Amino acid sequence: MDSGLPKINKVLVLLATFNGSKFIEKQLETILNQSDVDVEILISDDKSTDNTIDVINRVSKGKENIKFLENKKKFGSAAPNFFNLVSNSEISSFDYVAFSDQDDIWHEDKLFSAIQKLKKFKCDAFSSDVYAYWPNKNIKKLLKKSFPQKKYDFFFEGPGPGCSQVFTKSSFEKFKYFIIQNKNNLNHVDYHDWLAYVFYRYNNLKWIISDEPKILYRQHDNNQIGANTGFFAKINRIKDIGNNWYRDQVVGMYELITNKKFEDFIFTEKLVFKPLSLRRKKSHSIFVWLLISMRIFRD
Repeated sequence: MDSGLPKINKVLVLLATFNGSKFIEKQLETILNQSDVDVEILISDDKSTDNTIDVINRVSKGKENIKFLENKKKFGSAAPNFFNLVSNSEISSFDYVAFSDQDDIWHEDKLFSAIQKLKKFKCDAFSSDVYAYWPNKNIKKLLKKSFPQKKYDFFFEGPGPGCSQVFTKSSFEKFKYFIIQNKNNLNHVDYHDWLAYVFYRYNNLKWIISDEPKILYRQHDNNQIGANTGFFAKINRIKDIGNNWYRDQVVGMYELITNKKFEDFIFTEKLVFKPLSLRRKKSHSIFVWLLISMRIFRD
């Protein structure tokens, strides 16, 4: 019998941890305190050597909505840890799935707000702007990712941090199947969240990037992939481009998703004549266009 009350959406949060004992309790607290949703957390720990597991066990004592995956091997970085979570998640009883880092602070309506936008705009996936947060200095800075989407931006950039991403169950099932089918081809993918964006957009699944930040995206020395802010951060990103890391990510994900040659894509779509079509922010698009025009992406 219909009670007439609004449905409480069930959300599975996939949380990857590694040596996060200093921050994991606050992260779990802000997930468990999400308003107007029913949350369950599935955790995959990458053989932490600090007391991360002890903290999680203490926080989860008496709570049935925090569960662990038993891992027999070390993954070595965040992406394979998340791929493990995706592959082994049981999502049939949930309405939505979300990614979480181990050290951020979520606003109380972070998940509910994302779900409302997914419903309103009839989208399959969500990400958003976030606030980069330096707790020692009590400084936060907006990281804007919500520039208008371009036809091919997904091949050249991610949609915002994975910690902001929320997916409908039906679309996530497709992504999960893809990850399982390609488990032996993911070794060189460094961004699980960027790969999700490529998969969704290439397969005509609708993705919204919101301009409402609902996360304090903690910045510290242990961030594997942090905010691209400040002089030294930009220097490091330029080094990544110079040593072909960026090219390898772009080409690798394109060819993994499409089973086609990236170079053929450049010439077929005449990307050298479309300087503003590659990334959402004009200056970034022109920079990548210059790389392609100079054939930096070629071996």
